[in-house]
Amino acid sequence: MTVVIATRDRRERLLATLDRLAALPERAPVIVVDNGSREPVAAAARRHPTATAVIELGGNHGAAARNAGAAAARTEYVAFNDDDSWWLPGSLATAEHLLDRYPSLAVIAARVLVGAERRLDPASAVMAASPLADGDLPGPSVLGFVACGAVVRRSAFLEAGGFERRLGIGGEEELLALDLATRGQRLAYVEDVVAVHEPARGPRPGRGRHTLRNSLLVTWLRRPVVDALRRSWELLSRHGDRRQAVLATFDALRAGAWVVSERRPVPRALARELRALD
Repeated sequence: MTVVIATRDRRERLLATLDRLAALPERAPVIVVDNGSREPVAAAARRHPTATAVIELGGNHGAAARNAGAAAARTEYVAFNDDDSWWLPGSLATAEHLLDRYPSLAVIAARVLVGAERRLDPASAVMAASPLADGDLPGPSVLGFVACGAVVRRSAFLEAGGFERRLGIGGEEELLALDLATRGQRLAYVEDVVAVHEPARGPRPGRGRHTLRNSLLVTWLRRPVVDALRRSWELLSRHGDRRQAVLATFDALRAGAWVVSERRPVPRALARELRALD
């Protein structure tokens, strides 16, 4: 197991996370990927004894920064952290055991606890109640995950292309989840694998717009036409900010040529599972 951390301009948070990883009993190697920081993050990471390697990308690759870390890893499994998330003791060992035991399992979606209060992330609650048939999995079958609390089978992750750079950060997991599932890989939510996420407080301008834009893009990249029309209407009609919804739609339309060139609808069985999750 290798831990990969993507970071940008948050040196103090990164160093605190490295301290927490240093205290884990698993002692996993840690690769830090600097996503084009404007402050000396990479130099600080290199001085920390927990960082096994530091990769400087020279620009902001968004979620795709994690791809560079996974490619550089020399272990079969990779656990993703952000600079504001970390693993509870024993979680990485549990994940390693389960990935050994279930060869079709490509992603373990961890139970994510948020903030100092350690409240359950809403995405974890949704995954725990997944209506999909579990099959031979260590937890509910899912078609998504929270990237800062996920453990992946490195070979499956890289073969599926990793995270798409065009999506940046915000809903970047969905496209990768669908591409893994299309290739016959499985994803499961496992409560015994636990990550803590302490995001910075305060508003994040544009995040809702960007996440909605990504959801629309993934919908048209991978859903059959009728499903894509229905899903797009659902996403837009339930968005709380009408102005942001309109702007997100225009953002998605600007990427239309890319969507047309990369559109590959999922198999029918997978489309049915998506409708069940909707």
